[in-house]
Amino acid sequence: MNKGNEKGYLALVLHAHLPFVRHPEYDDFLEEDWFFEAMIETYLPLLDMFEKLTADSVDFRITMSITPPLCNMMADDLLKTRFRRYLHNRIELTEKESGRTRGTPYEEVARMYEAKFKRLRLLWEDYYHSNILEGFKKFQDMGKLEIITCCATHGFLPLQVYKESVNAQIKIAVEDYKRHFGRAPRGMWLAECAYNPGDDVYLKDAGIRFFFTESHGILYGSPRPRYGVYAPVYCPSGVGVFARDMESAHQVWSADTGYPGDPVYREFYRDLGYDLDYDYVKPYLHSDGVRRNIGVKYNAITGKVPLDKKAPYSPARALEKAAAHAGNFMFNRQKQIEHLNGFLQKKPLIVSMYDAELYGHWWYEGPQFLEMLFRKLHHDQADIRPITPMEYLEENPDNQVIQPSMSSWGDKGYHEVWLNAGNDWIYRHLNKMAQRMIALANRYDTTDGVLGRALNQCARELVLAQSSDWAFLITVGTAMQYSSKRTKEHIDRFNELYEQIKDTRIEEEFLRELEWKDNIFPQIDYRIYKSSGIAHIKQPRALTT
Repeated sequence: MNKGNEKGYLALVLHAHLPFVRHPEYDDFLEEDWFFEAMIETYLPLLDMFEKLTADSVDFRITMSITPPLCNMMADDLLKTRFRRYLHNRIELTEKESGRTRGTPYEEVARMYEAKFKRLRLLWEDYYHSNILEGFKKFQDMGKLEIITCCATHGFLPLQVYKESVNAQIKIAVEDYKRHFGRAPRGMWLAECAYNPGDDVYLKDAGIRFFFTESHGILYGSPRPRYGVYAPVYCPSGVGVFARDMESAHQVWSADTGYPGDPVYREFYRDLGYDLDYDYVKPYLHSDGVRRNIGVKYNAITGKVPLDKKAPYSPARALEKAAAHAGNFMFNRQKQIEHLNGFLQKKPLIVSMYDAELYGHWWYEGPQFLEMLFRKLHHDQADIRPITPMEYLEENPDNQVIQPSMSSWGDKGYHEVWLNAGNDWIYRHLNKMAQRMIALANRYDTTDGVLGRALNQCARELVLAQSSDWAFLITVGTAMQYSSKRTKEHIDRFNELYEQIKDTRIEEEFLRELEWKDNIFPQIDYRIYKSSGIAHIKQPRALTT
């Protein structure tokens, strides 16, 4: 495509995030599977897609947030060892399955799994040397991928009373990003797309150039945005804001009409963990021997029929459908851009935002859909140019200044998922912890010795407790017991350390155990919570044009 001849732009944004789940105190921990499943079903397949597009000289642009908790899990030696065990275990099973299913309707899908898992092993061990971040950095350095960061532990900023705490969530994330990717991040995904007017000054102070909001974050801004969500705006602080396009979102997300519900795609809820003979599948279950999903599934969605009536899954038919859906998505964006271009008298920007784990984990064929979409955008049209937010801002630096409104994504769009009668008990503890952390940072000014380690561990326990995932999981009723337990553990650990510091009786063995269990952010400096360190940026007046 000749740059400049396009009618509009498409910015595809994937938010990759998991809560920090790492339990060295157990040899085998169920919730660590969240990370292993996402590695096999989403993160490595996305990198495989980037490798194939690059090998075929297909130009593409994609933006991904890789949150600090996820970065730290990807870089953790213990989780790397356990992931290797998980992956090799699945390869062993699928090798046996390729033989067992020979001559049956399931032979094609069994062989597909064996080939896929071996390809992922090749990527992870040989291409990226057991460090998947190396793969993502490779494509960022090539200019194909823009990796942005997120709040340190996916902390929900609008519900944080103390601005020192908001500032810390942002700056801890920025420092952690530099450690993993060798340069400063240019963009940030605010956890749950939750924006609080004024917090952009802390983003500005941390060097962040842009962030994202839900559609109504811009649409209800003041003054109203001249181009709706089809062009970014600047906050009064000068930080850019991109808003979600709901038309393209619904084509993928909609439970009723979205692509992932097509009958030929893989059925998520029927799994070999339940289908196979117990003694045969037991070596691939957790050590408690309870039947659960193991991520190998042989059936198609088929339709609204019971699980035992689902038809055999055909990878070839599913790939054809993914290609057709990619063509449909591109066609609809062409028509959308054509209409908007004439209406706005400006090249519109479509910002399509999704959870990364939708692609591959929930929608198994999602990475294939994306690969086919980028191939079609490269070969079959000239109307749409894929772009990253930073590229757009560099090419289009003049944008309207407005004050975006408070907003989040999720039900009703105003924080209710993360603050309701079921989880409101969390916040009085989080606010008290933050108040105490700020007091400690203002009182002490040393990072040396046991005291310095204890103060840094307090900061780790605070940010881990602030993860929005715990409040979310309590609301939706998924992993509610684990989420409540994690929240209470971090509160208890922080308060015990706080009392020990206050009484000058730090128990080094207790501290050492916490450092071993909750080892996120090894470079953390608790002094980030000092009140004197937060930004006081004079905001320019908002433009009225």
